[in-house]
Amino acid sequence: MTRHPFRNACAILGIAATALALSFTLPPPVRAQSTQGRMPAPALDETLKAGSGLQTAIFSGGCFWGVQAVFEHVKGVRQAVSGYTGGHAVDPSYEEVSSGTTGDAESVRVTFDPARVSYGKLLQIFFSVALDPTEVGHQGPDWGTQYRSELFVNGAKQARIAHAYVAQLEAAHVFRHPIATRIDAAGPFYPAEAYHQDFLFHNPDNPYIEINDMPKLDSLKALFPESWRAAPALVSNPDQRT
Repeated sequence: MTRHPFRNACAILGIAATALALSFTLPPPVRAQSTQGRMPAPALDETLKAGSGLQTAIFSGGCFWGVQAVFEHVKGVRQAVSGYTGGHAVDPSYEEVSSGTTGDAESVRVTFDPARVSYGKLLQIFFSVALDPTEVGHQGPDWGTQYRSELFVNGAKQARIAHAYVAQLEAAHVFRHPIATRIDAAGPFYPAEAYHQDFLFHNPDNPYIEINDMPKLDSLKALFPESWRAAPALVSNPDQRT
């Protein structure tokens, strides 16, 4: 099978191939409405009281570096871990997932306090700043099924909220093209290698990060000031997970 030349742009760390891949970076999502980029709040959501316990949800939206960084800067998120899910391999490596043969998606498992941030709010942030949900087979310069857009839900309540929100966005014609984001039940999640965790925090000057992911944080801060936290909830620093 012929591989797209930019299929593994997420793995290129500032070498000449990165610059070439970045020159083909696609523009932000094309929206018919919502000039500020902030998606409408979910009509169906769930607000829980303090002490109700932590929840987890898994988001796939292209290279996990940027998706992880976005959620690490959201108030109420305790941890965001980059990893792999949705495939048939047991504990796959980055190289195996990048080959496109395992069926996995680069994903981020988000552990959050539902008394401080609801699942619906996480969905609103995800669709507003983390990805273009209309792209199929790639996200920006990263090509392959491992970069697909997908929500892996935990339980019936998350499933209802996720399906309702996608339907709400479609009915509002927020995007010019249909939303391609899949919704499936969460299965086994395998954390990615240590060097992938907190990648943006440790490599802010990486060319891929500067062009593709820093704008996501800028949008998060501008569009959701009430949810922005300056100190990220790093995997490598549990003391900051508040």
